[in-house]
Amino acid sequence: MGILWFILIFVSLSGHGDAHGPDSCNHEGGLCRVGNCISGEYLARYCFEPIILCCKSLSPTTAKS
Repeated sequence: MGILWFILIFVSLSGHGDAHGPDSCNHEGGLCRVGNCISGEYLARYCFEPIILCCKSLSPTTAKS
């Protein structure tokens, strides 16, 4: 019964509001964090709203050829 509740909560969180999931956050250069973004990052959106944030770096990273 406990597993059923866990699955129900997970599905509810992943389908709520602006939640896009960790894959799309990582694909766009972000990192999912619980609670708050660290210094030098900003909240881009939510991985799982409202607890897990998708944080991105304030300074753009450049790739050298």
